[in-house]
Amino acid sequence: MTLPLLLASSSPFRRDLLTKLGLPFSHAAPDIDESPLDGECASSLVERLSIQKANALAQAYPAHLIIGSDQVAVNAGVILGKPHTKERAIAQLQACRGNHVTFYTGLAVLNSQTGSCFSCVEPFSVHFRELTDAQITRYIEQEEPFQCAGSFKSEGLGITLFKRMQGDDPNALVGLPLIRLVDLLARHGLELP
Repeated sequence: MTLPLLLASSSPFRRDLLTKLGLPFSHAAPDIDESPLDGECASSLVERLSIQKANALAQAYPAHLIIGSDQVAVNAGVILGKPHTKERAIAQLQACRGNHVTFYTGLAVLNSQTGSCFSCVEPFSVHFRELTDAQITRYIEQEEPFQCAGSFKSEGLGITLFKRMQGDDPNALVGLPLIRLVDLLARHGLELP
């Protein structure tokens, strides 16, 4: 018998993605400190946070497969998180225009009954167009991507900001790499068709 699924996230985007798998699940917001550690690289940061998010809910959900995920963008060696404000979102996109930006999405699946946890990091790169300040401002005002790493929503109008994309799983760009998730669920004994 398979344990029930729990998504350790308050993100409606991650919930929408997980719905694609056709599996019943519940969700809860983990309460963790998402600050990077001194000298921590982007891939280590997102993997650590995805594991911490899953573990943060393990006591409250002691017999579940708990999915944790976290994402950051890296532009010219600088980690870009969620901008939270219009001014910071504009500054992020101004710094990204014409550049190659890599998104790192950490993913963890914890069996809270046994303590077994499998995790991975899925990179995905985007190449931004040469955007004018007016294009950036219009985009920010239309989509208000203040809770999105890198200041855009690729599932919406944000796709117009790119010249091209590179990666194995475009769902990673939204924040939940479904191809890797299917692999991690299978390692816990949950086989999908």
